Amino acid sequence: MKATVHVTLKNGVLDPQGKAIEHTLSGLEFKGINEVRQGKFIELDINETDPAKAREQIDAMCRGLLANTVIENYEIEIIE
Repeated sequence: MKATVHVTLKNGVLDPQGKAIEHTLSGLEFKGINEVRQGKFIELDINETDPAKAREQIDAMCRGLLANTVIENYEIEIIE
């Protein structure tokens, strides 16, 4: 079973990488950008056929390693 995880910074958490991207885009003369937030996109292929069990496993992976839940949110998508 395949899954994707989107990890993003929580609102209010400073994002220096996002600011650097925003600044560089402005320097490249892309106009009208109000804010850039940078995150992570993770693809997983796991040996599980039950979507609920796969979600549980991936949730545990996110809480244990893939996301810093103090400052990041994550969203899991199971692809059957």
